[in-house]
Amino acid sequence: MSSKRLIALFSSGYRQLNDSYYQGFAAQVAFYLLLSVVPTIILLSQILGVFSLSLELLSDWISEYMPEETVRLILGLFDYVPSGVRSGFFVIVVLWSASRAQFAMMRIANYTFSGGTTTGKGYFIDRLRAVFTMAVTLFTVTFALVVLVYGQIIINVLVSHIVKSAIFLEHLNKFWVLIRWPAAMTLYFLMVSFNYYILPLERVKFRRILPGSILASVGMLIVTGGFSVYIENIANYDIVYGSLASIVALLFWFYLLSWTLGLGIIFNRAWDETKGIV
Repeated sequence: MSSKRLIALFSSGYRQLNDSYYQGFAAQVAFYLLLSVVPTIILLSQILGVFSLSLELLSDWISEYMPEETVRLILGLFDYVPSGVRSGFFVIVVLWSASRAQFAMMRIANYTFSGGTTTGKGYFIDRLRAVFTMAVTLFTVTFALVVLVYGQIIINVLVSHIVKSAIFLEHLNKFWVLIRWPAAMTLYFLMVSFNYYILPLERVKFRRILPGSILASVGMLIVTGGFSVYIENIANYDIVYGSLASIVALLFWFYLLSWTLGLGIIFNRAWDETKGIV
C-alpha cells in the first residue's frame, strides 16, 4: 500500500468519525450487547442440547482463548441456568431480545455505506433482518462447537471407509488436534464477516468487506487481551461500584468491542473510497 493511499485512508476514517451520528454509537451497541447476553445464553443452551452438548463446552472454549480476568466476568453469566424453552413463541421472543445488538450495528452499517442518507428500511423490517442475522450467528457458534467435539469422530468414520490404514488414521487424528482450534477461530472470523456482509442494505461483494473483517477480528482479540491486563493490574472497580463492579467492567469491555466493530465498518467504507489511489 502506498503512503498516499494510507494517508487517504486515515483522512476518510477521520472524516467519518467527525460525523455526529457516530458520537455515542459504541455506548448504544454496548448497552444492547449487555441486554442480549442472557437471551443469547438461553437460546444457545437449547441449541447445544440438541447435540447433547452443555454450556460448559462454551465456557471451556472461552477459557481457551481469553485472559483469566475477562473469562471470570463472562463465566459469571453462566451461573444462570435457563428453565427451558417451552414453546415456539418463547423462542421468537428470546431471539427478538437477543438481536438488539445486531439491530444497532445494522443501522450503523447502513448509515456508513449509504454515506449518511439512510439507516435502514424501517424499525420492524430492520428488526426482522437482525433476528435472522442473530439466528445465523447462533448456528455458526453451535456448528463451531459441534466441530470441536465431534469433528474427529466424523472424520474417522468417513475416512475409515476409504482408507484402511491404521497408521494413516493415527496421523489424521494428530493433524485434527492441531487444526481444530484454528478451524474454530476461522469460523469466528467468518461469523464477523457474515455480519458485515448481511447487515447493510447495500449488497456488496464479499471481498469488499474482508479488510474491515480482518481489522475487527484482530482488533477484538487485542482489545480483549489489553482489557484483561487493564482490569487485573490497573482498574479497581470494586472501590467505586461495589457489587456492580462486574457489570460495569463487562459493560466497559463491550464498549471497547463495539468501537472495534464500528471501526471495522468505517474502515471498509474508507477502503472502498481510496481503492483507486496508487
